[in-house]
Amino acid sequence: MIELVTFLGNPGREYERNRHNAGWLFAAQLPFYSSLDWRKKYQGNYAALEGEKLKTFYGESSADSPSRFHFLKPETFMNSSGDAIHAAASFFKIPAERILLVHDELELPLGTVSLKFSGGLGGHNGLRSMRARFSTADFWRLRIGIGRPDDRKSGQGGPAGSGKGILEWVLSNFSAEEEAALAEVFSAIAPMLTGALVEGPEKFLPAWAKKKIISG
Repeated sequence: MIELVTFLGNPGREYERNRHNAGWLFAAQLPFYSSLDWRKKYQGNYAALEGEKLKTFYGESSADSPSRFHFLKPETFMNSSGDAIHAAASFFKIPAERILLVHDELELPLGTVSLKFSGGLGGHNGLRSMRARFSTADFWRLRIGIGRPDDRKSGQGGPAGSGKGILEWVLSNFSAEEEAALAEVFSAIAPMLTGALVEGPEKFLPAWAKKKIISG
């Protein structure tokens, strides 16, 4: 079961609509978001929700889910996300295998998402920081595809014509067309994440290991 959901991103208005902030952008689209009372804690914005309250946003379920779920948006900047996650997890005694990180993913095209447990880090500094602080990569990830820039060096590839490198790409804003596509993606994965919390993520792995929401 998942007890702590962490949405990765960078604080500051200049980063709000960045591709790297896909996790933060998604958080606001959750059906229970308005029920969360966000407070400055654990080096970020923290909120909690009772398990029975969360179930009202999902429907009938006999699953034995946690009595309380915790949510965190680290404000340590991406490269130090693990510090904030570790602070919250240590306080509530939540092991790494019960933590889900929601983050942008270069290795998936825009319109594709992936729910997975453990595995490689794909060069994502937020995931690297998490592994460094917990000494394990055994945690859940909800990967939101953002695609790669048009940089063919060192095996990099992606949508032609952008002419941007990786760092510039993840710290650039979604275009208007991309934001419209992202809204469709968020609408699809919000109920899935709610279900993964209530029913357990394993139930959703077969269908969501790599799911194309938008064809293209």
